[in-house]
Amino acid sequence: MKLVVGSDHGGYSLKESIKKHLIARDVEVEDYGTFSEESVDYPDYALKVGKAVEKGEFAGGILCCGTGIGVSIAANKVKGIRAAHVTDCFSAKYAKEHNNANIICLGGRITGPGLADMIVDEWIDADFMGGRHSRRIDKINKIEKENL
Repeated sequence: MKLVVGSDHGGYSLKESIKKHLIARDVEVEDYGTFSEESVDYPDYALKVGKAVEKGEFAGGILCCGTGIGVSIAANKVKGIRAAHVTDCFSAKYAKEHNNANIICLGGRITGPGLADMIVDEWIDADFMGGRHSRRIDKINKIEKENL
């Protein structure tokens, strides 16, 4: 599995911790930045990660900012992206199983590294269930096609 990660300054520390966890899991990781805690604009990194996932260069992505909210809003503006802001393991699992989320977004100022690792594991280990959930994803895709 190959994943892409990205963050702004508020999520930098958490991104670095998640990256180490992914590497320990033998997940191939590409880091699209930022590479320090110097102030940057989160939409720039959400767009980079979103575009890479949308093009199929990665199986999915993980974005971090201070709360995870900003990057999720920005990433969801990229066609084909279903970015889920997650703060717990249950939501991470269901984001993949029911919503086929291809990016998860976490907050460096609200989620500690231990919990973040568990959230990431739940999302990676989950599989999209299809069935009735596919019908709903099709409806989301229709909304996207008509409005983006």
